[in-house]
Amino acid sequence: MSDFLICGGGISGLLVARELVLAGATVHLVERGRIGAEASWAGGGIVSPLYPWRYEDAVSALANQAQDAYPSLAGSLYAETGIDPELNECGLLMLDAEDHVEALDWASQFGRQMSLWQADHVYRHEPALAEGFTQALAMPKVANIRNPRLLKALHQWLRQHASATITENCEVLGLNHTGGTVQSVSANVGGQKKSLTASHVVITAGAWAGSLLKAAGLNVPIEPVKGQMMLYRADRQLLRGIVLNQGRYLIPRRDNHILIGSTLEAAGFDKTTTQQAYESLKISAERMLPALADVPIVNHWAGLRPGAPRGVPFIGALPGFKNLSINAGHYRNGLVLAPASAALLADLVTGRRPKIDPRPYDPAHRLANTSFASHSIIADNSAQPRTQHR
Repeated sequence: MSDFLICGGGISGLLVARELVLAGATVHLVERGRIGAEASWAGGGIVSPLYPWRYEDAVSALANQAQDAYPSLAGSLYAETGIDPELNECGLLMLDAEDHVEALDWASQFGRQMSLWQADHVYRHEPALAEGFTQALAMPKVANIRNPRLLKALHQWLRQHASATITENCEVLGLNHTGGTVQSVSANVGGQKKSLTASHVVITAGAWAGSLLKAAGLNVPIEPVKGQMMLYRADRQLLRGIVLNQGRYLIPRRDNHILIGSTLEAAGFDKTTTQQAYESLKISAERMLPALADVPIVNHWAGLRPGAPRGVPFIGALPGFKNLSINAGHYRNGLVLAPASAALLADLVTGRRPKIDPRPYDPAHRLANTSFASHSIIADNSAQPRTQHR
C-alpha cells in the first residue's frame, strides 16, 4: 500500500485520511492553519442538501450514501475516541416549497422518506413557527451533527493511529512535478520552507484547491463562496427539528441554541462578517420563528465554501498526472457528502471497486467538457425551483 500526502485538513481531508488508514495505507495530512478551522467548522451540520431534488443526480448519489453512513461513523468515532459528534435525527421541514411535486418524485426515485404535510400538521409539530405557512415537505430521517465535535473526533482518531501523521500550520506553496509525476510538495512549515514527499498526493484544500492547482498548470474551477451564519442562545426548546424557507434554515441544538444560515457571497477569500448579513439573517430567522426576536445572538461568523460548477465535487485523478488526485468542490454540501466522497476517492486511489459510479465527478472528463465553464460557481441550487433536477 502506498503512502499518501493529503493537502487540506477539513472534513474531506480527515475522512480521506481515515479511509486510507483503514485500508492499510500510511498518510501524512497537512493543513495551512488549524485542523478543521475553515468551512467544515463554519457550516451548520445539516446532513442533507437543502432542497435535494434541485441538485443533479450525482449530488444525490453521494448524499444518500453519506446520510446512510453517518450513524455508523458517529457511533464508531464516539466509541473509539470518547468524543460524541452528537448526531441528532431531528428531521427537516421545507416550508412552502413551490416544486413539491418534483420533490416527491425525487424522493420516490431515490428511496428517501418524504411526505407533504398540510398546515395543521406543520403547526402541531412546530407550534412556535410564524403564522401563514400553508404546507411543508417533511423528511423525518434528516439529521444534524455538531460539526466542530465531528472534526475533533476525526482529529483524535487519526492521532491514535501510528500510520497517520498530522502537521498543522503547514501551507502548501507548490507542487514540484516532472513528466506527469509529483516529485515533492513545497511547503511553509512554521516559517521554514520544506519539501514533502509521498507516493501519491491528494488535494483536499477546499476553497483553496483551485488556486493551489493553478501553479501546477491545472485550471480546476473551484472558487471561494462566502457564507455567514449566526447563533441564538435560547433558554428553552423553541424548535423540534430543522426548518427551511426560501433558502434560509434554522437548526436547533441539544442545548436549545439555534443556528440561522446562511448567505451566499462572491467575496474572494474575505471572511469578514458584515452588518448587512447580520440584519438579513436576523430578519429571516424571525420571519420563521418570531420568538427569536427576544433571544440573544451570541455569535456571528463567516466561512468560505469551495464552489464548483453545478455544486458537483471533483473526485479522482487529475489529468496529466500519475500520482495526483483531488476531493474538493463540494460547495454547500461538504459535510453532507463527506463520508461518501472520501470513500469514493479512497476506492479510486487504492484500486478498490467503487460503490458509486465515479464518472460524474471525474476531473479529466469534466475539465474536457467544453460547455462546463458556462455553469456559474455561485448559482444557488437551494433557493429557486428548477424545471428539471437532472
